[in-house]
Amino acid sequence: MSSLPDPLHRRPRTVAILQARLSSSRLPGKVLLEVAGAPLLDRVVLRVLRSKTLDQTVVATTRNAQDDPIVSACAHLGVLCIRGDEADVLDRYREAAIATGGEVLVRITADCPLIDPEVIDQVVEAFHSHTADYVSNTQTRTWPRGLDVEVFSRAALDRAWQEAKAPWQRVHVTPYFYQHPERFRLHAIVNSTDHSHLRWTVDTTEDMELIRTIYHHFSSRDDFGWREVLTLMEQVPALAQLNQHVRQKSLEEG
Repeated sequence: MSSLPDPLHRRPRTVAILQARLSSSRLPGKVLLEVAGAPLLDRVVLRVLRSKTLDQTVVATTRNAQDDPIVSACAHLGVLCIRGDEADVLDRYREAAIATGGEVLVRITADCPLIDPEVIDQVVEAFHSHTADYVSNTQTRTWPRGLDVEVFSRAALDRAWQEAKAPWQRVHVTPYFYQHPERFRLHAIVNSTDHSHLRWTVDTTEDMELIRTIYHHFSSRDDFGWREVLTLMEQVPALAQLNQHVRQKSLEEG
């Protein structure tokens, strides 16, 4: 007699939500700019899809007509695209969670073309193995900026959606969690070596120059891992100087 899986031990449905829009202030249209022959958004989505711990990957964009090309890009990639409020990204995430039935949500931004599926899986597994509402590798910064992964429960998302009032809490989705440790169980993923001085996200033309240089080094492939990039930057220190002066905007700046 065959045994059926015990529904009480079913792993919660885990959904990655990638926020993307074309009206970024410092580098407009960046998520569809070309990186070694493919749009930046394609690079991010295809890397996320290699994660072994995700049940679904969706893109959350705005209802603005300006973002129609993102919807078309998602159709080409074969991933679901959810549209919502431009400024209230927290609400956009909740709409995506409802649409996909996500019980565990993974926040990734579409301007991180070096996001590593191995890192995604590490943070997701940590969420499942700890009794936590929110797990990330960003609470204590030891990873290169651009490998950011945040994982939280649907219940935590719903609470933040109801209670968060500050504009930056709505725009950045997750600050309400770590700004209220008395209300949420938090767990931080800290790397054994501090690489937080490295910037692998895209906000400026200098950031994009670095990313394009890295992809060119890897012959336009996108299956290389973050450790390979780290080795490259250790071998060619000048690479880090391309964007080392770029300042990350504060939460309040949006």
